[in-house]
Amino acid sequence: MPATPAPTVTHRPDERFDEFLLAAAATHPDHPAVVEYADGAERVTTFRDLRAAAERYAAALDRFGLRIDDRVMIVSDTSAEAVALVLACSSRGLPFVPVSPETPAERRETIERLAEPALCLTAAAGEPGGGEPGGGEAGGGEAGGGEAGTAVGHGRFGGGGIEVPRPPVRRERLRRAVTPGDTAYIIFTSGTTGRPKGVVMSHRAVVAFYRGMLAEGFVSAGDRVASTSPLQFDFSLLDIGMALGGGAAVAPVPRALLRWPTRFLKVLRATRATHVNGVPSIWRQTLRHLPDQLADLPDLRGVLFCGEEFPLGELRHLQRLRPGIRLINCYGATESMAASFAEVPDPLPEDVTHLSIGVGHLGTDILLVDAEGTPVREEGVVGEMYLRSPALMTGYWADAEATDAVLVADPLEPRSGQRLLRTGDLAFRDAEGTLRFCGRRDSQVQIRGNRVEPAEVQRRLLAHPEVCEAAVVVYEGPDGNAELSAFVVLADGAATTAESDLIAFCLRSMPAYMAPGVVRVVGGLPVNQHGKTDHRQLLAQLLTDAA
Repeated sequence: MPATPAPTVTHRPDERFDEFLLAAAATHPDHPAVVEYADGAERVTTFRDLRAAAERYAAALDRFGLRIDDRVMIVSDTSAEAVALVLACSSRGLPFVPVSPETPAERRETIERLAEPALCLTAAAGEPGGGEPGGGEAGGGEAGGGEAGTAVGHGRFGGGGIEVPRPPVRRERLRRAVTPGDTAYIIFTSGTTGRPKGVVMSHRAVVAFYRGMLAEGFVSAGDRVASTSPLQFDFSLLDIGMALGGGAAVAPVPRALLRWPTRFLKVLRATRATHVNGVPSIWRQTLRHLPDQLADLPDLRGVLFCGEEFPLGELRHLQRLRPGIRLINCYGATESMAASFAEVPDPLPEDVTHLSIGVGHLGTDILLVDAEGTPVREEGVVGEMYLRSPALMTGYWADAEATDAVLVADPLEPRSGQRLLRTGDLAFRDAEGTLRFCGRRDSQVQIRGNRVEPAEVQRRLLAHPEVCEAAVVVYEGPDGNAELSAFVVLADGAATTAESDLIAFCLRSMPAYMAPGVVRVVGGLPVNQHGKTDHRQLLAQLLTDAA
């Protein structure tokens, strides 16, 4: 007998984040929702299981007497337990603030100080998303029990339960119900001011994005979407929404295995991944060293990439290895999760130099504006992209000035009060009317798919007591990835400081992708005719030395 098609997931208008992701529990509760890799095999959490786990976590959260809009910081990689906790927070109107277990302690403390969470929960040691034993505060005690209350309750989660030895002070509840306009999550990214920027996204905005994405028809019920991004990176939430919102399963790839191509492929095979989402660089070593094994994967039929350019030679190689594979170029920023999706032609023509990023997903419109603020209509003329969308962030957490700089009045009709996202990204329209990305208006760069402001790295180096000048440049490393290199000038009378010590100083407060791979101590920084640091000359010096 032919297989019975899976029922279609039904979504209601104005769903919360958690309601949208758990809608499939009503139509096919016994289908996989999360498929985790465990000791060479798969561990399946069904939609019924996920809903039950989310309800247990929600009941545990209720004991703390939190208010709607109190933040919950979650230190974890993506796992079934972490997804369940995220859903529980959303159901109670508690914005979650995801942080990677690999985040340096100093940066984690900065995010905690900025977000002012009521709870900071770390995945228990031994859980798929957890860290090593002994990291963070935890201990015995029931949720809501223990000693006198504190400003922030630190504890652990796992197995559907929460342990917080010293819970936060209970506060009077001021609101009755969670609304779609309430904050769903806050994700902190690199910022030009030297401190992380918190992107605030509402339930309505996230769900609007999910609806636009699912309209593209990437996955269907029964598919399995391998997610390779850390939970603190909004790309992971895209993966979760694509999978669960469409009745498919999300399959988190353990972070420790991602950098090893043999193990990466083993995870894809064991979890029977049909689609893989991630930054292009995750494929580089596999394409180079294990092409035959990649070609032999039995289930893979789709790849979605975002966050950085996919080298065209590698894309063509992937197409040759996997004839008929669907390759999707996703464009967007954390401030809108994403803005457009474009299918890569198969085969990719040899004369293509810039991949299309499409025209904007359902519900969005992208306007090109020139330096004078005039809309660009001509083919091939570069302009800055302004995004009109219901999926825009509410703003940057506690930073009205930065918010007003990017959420701007509609250039076509400023009297309307509507605000568009000024992306800072440049593009031009081709003959077919689709957009071709061609760089940034400012200095922001993508390092291994993560957004980095070189100015933040520079400020960290200047915080070293023996550094008086610093400059950071971006260059293409030997593997084709963007890398950071720093030049520093030591203060007069400073002791000789090893370049490795300066890198270690950065790593104490920054994730590895933000820290410069190379630091050079120089006698002085070159300047241009305007008296500013000449980054071009520094880059030329770097490339000459590497030759």
